[in-house]
Amino acid sequence: MFILDRIGPLRNFRPLHRPGERGKLPFAWLISPTPAAIGFAVRTTAAALLALVIALWMELDDPQWAAMTVWIVAQGSRGESLSKARWRLVGTAIGVIMSITLISAFNQNAWLFFPILSIWVGTCCTLATLVRNFRSYALVLAGYTTAIIAIGAIPHPENVFMTAMSRASYIVLGIVCEGTLAGLFAYNLAETARRNMRDKLRTALSNVSTSVSSLLAGDEEALVRSRAMFGPLISINDQIEFSEVEMGPHGHEGDHARAALAAVSVLLSRGLGMAVRLQYVQTDQPAFRETAAHVSEFLTSVANRLDSDESVQELLHDLQLLRAECHQRVVDALSQEIDTAFDDNPANDTDIPALLDGRILHNALDELLGELEQAIREYDASQHFIRGDHFHFRLQAHVDKREAVYNGVRAMVAITAAGLVWECTAWPAGLGFITFVAIVCGLFATRENPVVASSQFMVGGIWAAVVSFFLVFLVLPTQADYEMLVGSLALPMIAGGLAARNAGTALHSAAYTLLLPNFVHPLNQGRQNEIGWFNSTAAVLLGVFFAVLIFRAVLPFNNNAERWRMRRTMLHDLRTLASAEPMPETRDWIGRNIDRFARLIRHAGPTPSPTIEGCLQGTLAAMTIGLNIIRLRTLLKRNQIPPAAKRAIEIVMKRMSHFTGKYGHTAHAARVATSALRRMEAMEPNISTRIELTRAIAYLIVVSHELDANAVFLDASKPYRAV
Repeated sequence: MFILDRIGPLRNFRPLHRPGERGKLPFAWLISPTPAAIGFAVRTTAAALLALVIALWMELDDPQWAAMTVWIVAQGSRGESLSKARWRLVGTAIGVIMSITLISAFNQNAWLFFPILSIWVGTCCTLATLVRNFRSYALVLAGYTTAIIAIGAIPHPENVFMTAMSRASYIVLGIVCEGTLAGLFAYNLAETARRNMRDKLRTALSNVSTSVSSLLAGDEEALVRSRAMFGPLISINDQIEFSEVEMGPHGHEGDHARAALAAVSVLLSRGLGMAVRLQYVQTDQPAFRETAAHVSEFLTSVANRLDSDESVQELLHDLQLLRAECHQRVVDALSQEIDTAFDDNPANDTDIPALLDGRILHNALDELLGELEQAIREYDASQHFIRGDHFHFRLQAHVDKREAVYNGVRAMVAITAAGLVWECTAWPAGLGFITFVAIVCGLFATRENPVVASSQFMVGGIWAAVVSFFLVFLVLPTQADYEMLVGSLALPMIAGGLAARNAGTALHSAAYTLLLPNFVHPLNQGRQNEIGWFNSTAAVLLGVFFAVLIFRAVLPFNNNAERWRMRRTMLHDLRTLASAEPMPETRDWIGRNIDRFARLIRHAGPTPSPTIEGCLQGTLAAMTIGLNIIRLRTLLKRNQIPPAAKRAIEIVMKRMSHFTGKYGHTAHAARVATSALRRMEAMEPNISTRIELTRAIAYLIVVSHELDANAVFLDASKPYRAV
């Protein structure tokens, strides 16, 4: 029996309805579904029934597998379906080869076969945890496809090759039917994909620009709103891959779109760093207030200007004028400082710190606008093909190696224990039981919280059993042709398709739509009898239940432990940023941290606890610290500051390379370096050197503040709990 993860990676799972909308009403997804949900349900049901009828017409032995494959591959967007189908074929091919290899090597040696099979499935689950999207799906599929074919061939191992080819035939038939039906409804797919990618990027740019404008205006709630934006950025990054599939032959538009998202993330971090500087420097300056007002007004207008017919070049022109204004303010402040230095009036000396603070703020505004300019340029490049373009861009993701090992160990224990149950009991339906234990472990071992996911899956399986009971016992005995069979199965399948497009029932639907054809088990010659239905259904449900027990008992998921590991990994990464050669890239640091941020948001639930809130703030602080460490190292590489200033910054880097979060030595070193650089900057005659020192001071201010403000979170020697 065969079941797979139809709904794709749930790491990016997001509620589809806000509180108060109809998604909160009971059974609203069934009573008043959206047009998109109706289209998905009807289209996929038609494809599944077409595959089933063709399999019956071909007189294949297990025709329900073809229908199950359709529900496996079907996704909300065409790009997701195509991507999943592609990786499904890859995983199936690997599984076919490994199943034949294992049966050939360990024929009639059960206690060599089951341990080796468990090791193989566990290895696939471990590796799948380390990659994203449907590449992860292909790896777990390779694991439990091996289990499905090899276990199915145990009664007749000499027929393992024919068994493998039979399963592969069902899969190809299901993919072809789903692809054909979906293609018929996918009008103007490439243009739609480009438009969807443009809309997502435009929304991200607009939201972050508005948020940064609020931060500049001193809005206290803007920080909380800004933090919530990192989760959707990761989701958009994953969706870009599917849009690329839908676009067909294309250039590097997807790479530019990912680069635009990275620049948007850095822009948001710049805005948060700007909010920190506003607390530490003198902001009551007419020149800065005027420039900040201009920048804030421009940021607020970005959303409307992107939505209008105005060209991107006009927007960039106005942005460059703003950057020129920031540059001019810096030059004016420097000129005034030079004039003050030649003025014998001691009263004017008090103006010099204020002028330096003004330059720090204007330089920070200029760099903030620079990130916005980069984001807009990449956004523009993502909208059309560029001849001769060889640009590549990928965001790294957070990798929890211990979690990956745990996933593999759970799968190994589950399959070995299930094999032991069968060997000890000689249960006639035991092979089906083991098969579904392997399938559920493969499906959910890579989930961040497999207990919750597999429990919901089990509930969906029970619903499938209830519906199939009525079909098998009351409806199908009266059926005599394909038309009546299709009519009997259509409504239950459409209901499952509607449930798949509702956030609260998506996992339940994954089990329901996949197990329903399996439980009904339509045949050309007769029908499934009552005893056979009870035996096979009980084996499947017990297999799911057994896997859930394993998830609860063996290395169960622990939110607190995961957060602790994440904090220690961030501390290690901060040390690496300060000392590693070659220097880590900004996009890699941004990618890993917004992925961590998204994980925390997913685990927070609708009402985050104070501890979760503290972790969100600490993760954001660690990202901001890391970005400024990279900027300081880049500044050192330019080698345009005096040796004394360079030594002061290098001391901070050395402290950071041994950072533990315990004693505050790094924050103290950053404050000492800031004071020293302020003195050096005031006496430096070279204008370009003074500008470099101003940048270094701005970076150090943010580093020292964030280290002090998040000292408890950054001390990963003990668990973090907010008071």
